[in-house]
Amino acid sequence: MIVLYILIGLVVILVVLFGMMIRGYSNSPRPHRSTPKNFDIPFAEVRFPTRNNCKLYGWWVHVKVESNTVYPAIVLVHGWNRNLERLLPYIDNLYSRRYNLLAFDSRNHGSSDEDGYSSMLKFAEDIFSAIDFLQGQPGVDKDKIGVIGLSIGGAAAIYASAKDSRIKKAIAVGAFANPYDLMFAEFEKRKVPSILTKMFLKYVQFRIKTSFTEIAPANNIKNSKADILIVHGTNDEIVPYEEAGKLLNAAGKAKVQLLTLPGSAHSNCHEHPAFWEEVENFLEKWN
Repeated sequence: MIVLYILIGLVVILVVLFGMMIRGYSNSPRPHRSTPKNFDIPFAEVRFPTRNNCKLYGWWVHVKVESNTVYPAIVLVHGWNRNLERLLPYIDNLYSRRYNLLAFDSRNHGSSDEDGYSSMLKFAEDIFSAIDFLQGQPGVDKDKIGVIGLSIGGAAAIYASAKDSRIKKAIAVGAFANPYDLMFAEFEKRKVPSILTKMFLKYVQFRIKTSFTEIAPANNIKNSKADILIVHGTNDEIVPYEEAGKLLNAAGKAKVQLLTLPGSAHSNCHEHPAFWEEVENFLEKWN
């Protein structure tokens, strides 16, 4: 009887831990508080559809169209459990350099529609939808479309560039090589039993209807035709700097560069003295 109670207790503990793991990777939509107006930058609030007819909320910041002049367009993608407000420093810096800019909330984030579980794949699908939106906007050079993504948004940018040839440049800031490895390591640090972690990761793949192996940026980067700039801080405690090396090594002959930012962490790469000069150098050279 004592053995039975012990087994029941263990099952209860495992169920509770599993529930905590699920909640730990759930996100709560948080609407933005600031807008480009805080930087005296004109913008339009837009909503555009995903390919499964959800609606994404975004900010369209465009260069004033003069006659038939067209300008490059950059899609800006936030990270996990954030919203497009996180992209305001990027809008502030890129607007003066005459880029059309589209920042948006990914599904289940900010002011966009909810749609089941979030995943890197959904972030990438939302990037495709953002590019669809750009196709119908005046003043956009359709041959000069880029993506800048942060964290999971950066990983999604790499994956998206391998699947959508309309993306000519991708900048991934603090991106990971494989979501499975990153999540496994995170649970390992928290002393979660590996068998439970493996069960949880199988459950996640079941819910997002694809395998981590299939969508891992490291397994797709070599197929990208875009120019890619990987940006990573050496003091990143969320996505270790080693992830950047994995991506670079996996790129093969793809056109990939690595910008290492000594001392930068996961969320402050844009504050490094070298960041904006290197980003501008990368963006100004279009094929």
